[in-house]
Amino acid sequence: MISRIKTGVSGLDDLIEGGFPEKDLVLLSGTCGAGKTVFGLQFLYSEASREPGIYVSFEEGLPQILGTARNFGWDTQKLEKINKLRFLKYDPFKLEDIFEIIESNIREINARRVVIDSISALGIYVKDPTELRRMILQVSNMLRKNDCTSLLISEILANENSLSRFGVEEFVVDGVVLLHNVLVGGEYRRGLSVWKMRSTDHSKKIHPYRISQKGFVVYPSDTISLEIRR
Repeated sequence: MISRIKTGVSGLDDLIEGGFPEKDLVLLSGTCGAGKTVFGLQFLYSEASREPGIYVSFEEGLPQILGTARNFGWDTQKLEKINKLRFLKYDPFKLEDIFEIIESNIREINARRVVIDSISALGIYVKDPTELRRMILQVSNMLRKNDCTSLLISEILANENSLSRFGVEEFVVDGVVLLHNVLVGGEYRRGLSVWKMRSTDHSKKIHPYRISQKGFVVYPSDTISLEIRR
């Protein structure tokens, strides 16, 4: 039986047999403004007291990320002080020792969850798809070796039917979660679907979600079945 960890996202675990498979790397893809950062923060914060986590940003500054957490009442500062959370910011154009640095931080706080935000920034630097794929495999192996369950965030362009920014990410991860903008009755609504999840009998439908004062909430009993326009 596969060990699973709770995602911390209300309603999502009902769609994936109770949570992400432990030690897997899951791709989270969505357009600008879909709530990817909120999802990633919630994934870390919800279980940080038991499973320490690290947020690695290659794009957004840490003050903005921490400000987002505060907007939901998440006291990340308290958890940072006791080494349950750690936030790292790196320039994607200076990647010489990045994996060693991430691994060192994982071991320092015994991290069990990692969010990498985003592969889109790395892909702009690593222009060759083969090299990008090799890099993702390298980080996946490092995270798995250190017993981490991880999210890899990817921004996808609006109005494109793609699973990731560069078209290689989905082939080297264990799971893919998509955040859609769905056109329903002339109005765009947010929807979440699980494209793939290793060894999991997951939902094959699109489920509405919203970002409330409590964070990211998925509605597993409801579905959206009309035209998708990402």
